[in-house]
Amino acid sequence: MTMQDIFKLSVKKGASDIHLVVGAPVLLRIDGELVTIEPKKVLSKKDIEQMVFPILTEEQKKRFMADKELDFSYEDDNKTRFRINLFYERGNLGLVARVITDTIPSLEDLAMPKVVYDLLNLQQGLILVTGPTGCGKSSSLAAMINYINYRRSCSIVTLEDPVEFKLKHDKSIIVQRQLGTDMASFNQGLKHVLRQDPNVIMVGEMRDLETIAATITLAETGHLVLATLHTYSAAQTIDRIIDIFPPHQQTQVRMQLSITLAAVISQRLLVKIGGGRIAAREILINTPAVSNLIRENKIAQIKTVIETSSKEGMISLDHDLKRLYDAKIIAKEAAQSHMNNPGLLEKFRIL
Repeated sequence: MTMQDIFKLSVKKGASDIHLVVGAPVLLRIDGELVTIEPKKVLSKKDIEQMVFPILTEEQKKRFMADKELDFSYEDDNKTRFRINLFYERGNLGLVARVITDTIPSLEDLAMPKVVYDLLNLQQGLILVTGPTGCGKSSSLAAMINYINYRRSCSIVTLEDPVEFKLKHDKSIIVQRQLGTDMASFNQGLKHVLRQDPNVIMVGEMRDLETIAATITLAETGHLVLATLHTYSAAQTIDRIIDIFPPHQQTQVRMQLSITLAAVISQRLLVKIGGGRIAAREILINTPAVSNLIRENKIAQIKTVIETSSKEGMISLDHDLKRLYDAKIIAKEAAQSHMNNPGLLEKFRIL
């Protein structure tokens, strides 16, 4: 079996990810679960090398051999794109590939709440899309950028690792810059982006202090900035951003964040009854009350504000899970496994 065969099979099966690891068969993630392909065929080191190396350029091979890690995008014979990570484990080559569909989802496809549409009409501020790996952050960002693209005359610059969805100009122009080929680092890309006359900037991932600091500063300079972060909840997102800075800078960062933050959209994917997956979301809007809590370092109280501020467009995760459960979209067990208070499912009433 070649990589091209595996790519075709992953698309046919509707998989989201491909896993190749020595000592295991080919695995596909379908509706959140790992499914074995040809269970009796266990991959050897030679098998994986013969599959993977033919899809690499000479430059990619050199980088991988030097760094022992490689992120890149790949387009197969059927023009389907994949985000691929190569790595070594116990001296063996391993691969994980994310399947990127040709169709960019719309906000309607993703059942995005109405408040998100309003947020995308902002001229400036920081909108964060957060959640664990594989929760649909990239799809949400692509849908949000495309919403702006179709409705506003803007200059949009994205910084990605790697470029996933290929976005086309509409009312806006879109420049997509890829780490490694178009810029040396996210920090360098952010440093020079202001000279590219952007209205909207999308940062694929805020992965370190320098990138987070640069992203917050960009939002302060009158731009609408969209970015992702691997955090579990809205309150944890605020804590994570502040805690990454040295103690002597944290008061200043809290002040910056209280002013620049527009919203945090925290999501995770759950298996739907009957197949497929759907996102449950927690949404924090930076109201004056939230801004004050951030400034005064009372982050623990944000959860309570979210639960009592539905009129401002905020949504708690438990409310959204209850909504999906009541609509018979997800099973009780799926809802409870993600709820902060799973025992309250039967008693919870949406206000």
